[in-house]
Amino acid sequence: MTLLLIIIVLALIFDYINGFHDAANAIATVVATKVLSPFQAVVWAAFFNFLAYWVFGFGVADTVAKTAHTMDINLVVILAGVIAAIVWNLITWWQGIPSSSSHTLIGGFAGAALAHAIAVHGFSGYIAEDGKVQYWYDIVSWYKASKDGGMPSGVIIIIAFIVLAPLLGALMSYLISIWLLNASRKSIYPKIFTVALMILTIWFVQSQMVSYADIEKPRFDSHFWSVAFESHNIKWFLVAFIILSISIFCLIFSSLNLNQANAWLKKMQLLSSAAFSLGHGGNDSQKVMGIIAAAVAVYIHTSGATQLSLPDWLQVILPDDDKGIKGAMPAWIPLACYSAIAAGTLSGGWKIVKTMGSKITKVTSFEGVAAETAGALTLYFTEHFKIPVSTTHTITGSIIGVGLTKRISAVRWGVTVSLVWAWILTIPITALLASFVYYFLSLIIKS
Repeated sequence: MTLLLIIIVLALIFDYINGFHDAANAIATVVATKVLSPFQAVVWAAFFNFLAYWVFGFGVADTVAKTAHTMDINLVVILAGVIAAIVWNLITWWQGIPSSSSHTLIGGFAGAALAHAIAVHGFSGYIAEDGKVQYWYDIVSWYKASKDGGMPSGVIIIIAFIVLAPLLGALMSYLISIWLLNASRKSIYPKIFTVALMILTIWFVQSQMVSYADIEKPRFDSHFWSVAFESHNIKWFLVAFIILSISIFCLIFSSLNLNQANAWLKKMQLLSSAAFSLGHGGNDSQKVMGIIAAAVAVYIHTSGATQLSLPDWLQVILPDDDKGIKGAMPAWIPLACYSAIAAGTLSGGWKIVKTMGSKITKVTSFEGVAAETAGALTLYFTEHFKIPVSTTHTITGSIIGVGLTKRISAVRWGVTVSLVWAWILTIPITALLASFVYYFLSLIIKS
């Protein structure tokens, strides 16, 4: 139990570090454009980090919890992974490198699990609990197809989104920028496009709504308020609100003078930065929830304790689609995780703010709105498919996308290449670091 409690505390410390390490993701553009002061920006971002508690579910948490097969590892594996993630996050923060906290955690967890498999079974095959022959690399959940035809999961999918997340962010911010640029011209065609997009958005979001009959635990007696405040529905309401807000601005953009347009864009940047902070909180806090959930599952398996023998505050159940088991998590875990990341965001992270807000490309309110909106929408859609993407990669790609609308040379590619190398190396470096930490801890801890 002591080791489990240490892991929970360290996981929350990692969440706090994640907050100030990734604070720049949400506030860099709003600070660079001087819409908010640095202090105002971190308070704004921290508030929406915490607000994500009422918006997002636990899909990403489940994906992270199943990075390694919990029946084949011990608590030392998880402890080593968390320690390695904390160390790498602090190193990259100190150097001002906007690396991915998400991939740091995934790399640490997977690396420690692989080291454990090799230490216990070597490189030869062994019989697992399900009777199948496995090898050391099978301990990690590399790829799992989705039963319902949705997005597959596993570490390979997470690695693929090292490339796909910034590309999605860049493409979306580029398209939003082109949309805004055309809307500024006195032509009827951009307005026709905007109205059509508004109609399509309303139709799509309505099709994604969960009805009252499908809500397992309604929050209110009223059908209307239960549907309105269902977390799944809130997320899609936000998507609609973001797109419709920009659409309304696009309809009046051509009638505004330069000063009026800048004033409107600065107000809209508050909305876009809030939306991205919400996505950041929902995406990143869930990863720590996943680690805590995995730690409880491993503790039950390795200690011989039963689920019912645990205190109420540790009643964590990992979902299992194959057995029809639905997941459960005590309310204090998501509340603590969202609080920790919000507190970390309040602590700032100014070295990375400088890299994100000025070194990649010069950012104005126009670019800030496009980049943050694109980043937020990317995070909402990937969270919907339970993919733990990097908020760092997403917003960096979005900033590059708006830079490309000016000209290719507007993006400082030397800085960008350095960032890409940091992204590529994060998972293998943290995996290697976690394996060393695991071997060291194994010498002094009896699991």
